[in-house]
Amino acid sequence: MGRLKALHFVLIPLLLLARPVAAIIPAPPEPQAKSYYLMDFQSGKALARRQEDVPLPPASLTKIMTVYVVLHELAQGNLRLDDQVTVSEKAWRAPGSRMFIEVGKQVSVADLLKGVIVQSGNDASIALAEHIAGDERTFAELMNQHARRLGLTNTHYTNSTGLPDPDHYTTAHDLALLTRALIAEFPRYYAWFKIKEFTYNGITQRNRNLLLWRDSSVDGVKTGHTEEAGYCLVASAQRDGRRLISVVLGTASENARAGASQALLNYGFRFYVTRKLFDADKPLREVRIYKGNTETVLVGLPIPVYVTVPKGQEKQLTTEIQIAPRIIAPVERGQELGSLTVKLNDEVISRHPIVALETIDTGNWMRRLLDEGWLLIDQWRREQRD
Repeated sequence: MGRLKALHFVLIPLLLLARPVAAIIPAPPEPQAKSYYLMDFQSGKALARRQEDVPLPPASLTKIMTVYVVLHELAQGNLRLDDQVTVSEKAWRAPGSRMFIEVGKQVSVADLLKGVIVQSGNDASIALAEHIAGDERTFAELMNQHARRLGLTNTHYTNSTGLPDPDHYTTAHDLALLTRALIAEFPRYYAWFKIKEFTYNGITQRNRNLLLWRDSSVDGVKTGHTEEAGYCLVASAQRDGRRLISVVLGTASENARAGASQALLNYGFRFYVTRKLFDADKPLREVRIYKGNTETVLVGLPIPVYVTVPKGQEKQLTTEIQIAPRIIAPVERGQELGSLTVKLNDEVISRHPIVALETIDTGNWMRRLLDEGWLLIDQWRREQRD
């Protein structure tokens, strides 16, 4: 009897150890900041946030949009890196952080871009704005047009520098969306955001992003500071092929913004994982189409599907595909024909459109007539079931 009792006490802890242990995810850090936001770059999922949609003065974080507009102009062929920009008196007189360009001199677009990205030069920002749009006010309207296109719903610009203005504001959420777009659309030039120092006109200035020296996985993005805005930082890091973007607004010091950003990034990498579930433009299935020149159409996803979940919960992911019950030709490539639902523990975490991967034209009169008959039969069967 004693041996059985001993065995009983041994088995209980062994059985407890054999049970699957649910992933333990602590609450995210709470930096001393007016606002913050942590986003997974691939899935777009928010991992930590506070007051993320409250409009605040962005200071020099404005220059992320300034650079985005310049890079867009380069991509459109309206600008070249070796184009020479004549420095105006307004640019030369710009207050605050400067690249130290000289009035009347010509500076290449490439040097001015590095002056904005690395040195946070207000003078370089204004020079680029004037070169592209004629004056800074018109350039600011161009910035606002891009903001609307990118879905930055709580953002408005009045200048290219971030110098204080009551009508110049953005949010932590919008800054994350903008940074995500910049990295995705311009990966070649994004590499410039990890440059630690830049020399122009005999003057070397260091990048103010302290994380570039503290964490080798950090490769950007931009600092900002005014008395009204406090110390701000948009940071991004890549570890094991996964990228996170953190936005911290309104901290008390350079060290505070760096520390807050580091804490958020470490939390996201430690406790979450991102998985690619489906590729873009790959057939998910072949579905019936009526009255077309073929009987089936290939369907798939227009963009890759990534999901971010707590570590240890990847196996609880499930997907459901729903296709429109009656697809009738003609169908254009890219036309939405259904949806993909992703669930974690039976809770919906994302939905994605399923589209036609090919164009299907209308079939001949015989095919249309035959399929009309099949549609009538199908309708009758549905009515009988109901």
